[in-house]
Amino acid sequence: MPTEDSKANNEVQVREVIASWAKAFRAKDVEGTMACFAPDVLTFDLAPPLQYAGREVIRKVLEDWFPTWDGPIGLEIRDLRVTADGHVAYCTSLQRMSGTKADGEKPNLWFRSTMCLQKIDGTWRIAHEHTSTPFYMDGSDKAALDLKP
Repeated sequence: MPTEDSKANNEVQVREVIASWAKAFRAKDVEGTMACFAPDVLTFDLAPPLQYAGREVIRKVLEDWFPTWDGPIGLEIRDLRVTADGHVAYCTSLQRMSGTKADGEKPNLWFRSTMCLQKIDGTWRIAHEHTSTPFYMDGSDKAALDLKP
């Protein structure tokens, strides 16, 4: 059974992975971002399709998407909660993505994020990422892009 010290150490290590992922993401660093993912990572991303499976698929998505931004991508992580125990961890947060797209658009979007991590050969890696925005249930089915924490 894990001790409180090992639980705290796991939480620190998981937070470090999330911080490394965010730093690489902000810098549009494909290799740095990919280094945080498990080999069989599965993501449920904001953009279609419903899921992306595997590192090579995600690498291609990032290689195509990062150049659509002019300069770094703003990424704020708020209210990060981490539960880490043994070889599995999960994190929840609210995140804000902002910046300037190559076409001049200036997105400023809050969304929900859940990340599940797995300890593989002693190193924590993101095994699953799920991001979502709520939608208005008034019949319009429009994404609620105006929400803020």
